[in-house]
Amino acid sequence: MAFSSGQSKGPMSEINVTPLVDVMLVLLIIFMITAPLLQHKVKIDLPQPNPNVQNPTNPPDPIKVKIDQGGAIYWNGTPVDELGLRAQIAVIAQQTNQPELQIHAADQAAYQSVAQVLADAKSYGLTKISFADDE
Repeated sequence: MAFSSGQSKGPMSEINVTPLVDVMLVLLIIFMITAPLLQHKVKIDLPQPNPNVQNPTNPPDPIKVKIDQGGAIYWNGTPVDELGLRAQIAVIAQQTNQPELQIHAADQAAYQSVAQVLADAKSYGLTKISFADDE
């Protein structure tokens, strides 16, 4: 260590690195604690392809299900209630060449309404479900 004798009045040319080392050690400890928490995995049940299903040359027209802000449901532009929606989904689920179900949800639509439509489609075995923006 070098001590000044007090005779020199010029600027000090040495940098005090003690605060820098303290900050770096604190950051090192914080990163060591938080790094294992960042490896948390979320399990997602993704649909698996069915090798027995052949792609048709002329797929059927998609079914458009619209959900507005109030939770009203429209099947290809026609208003339906929840039971009517389930009946329509059951009809297209019986088909061998299922059409795609396109869900158009309004920006302010309740998540519960969208989740109910998805749950109904999954419970009847629909495999072609997509989300689309409002036209």
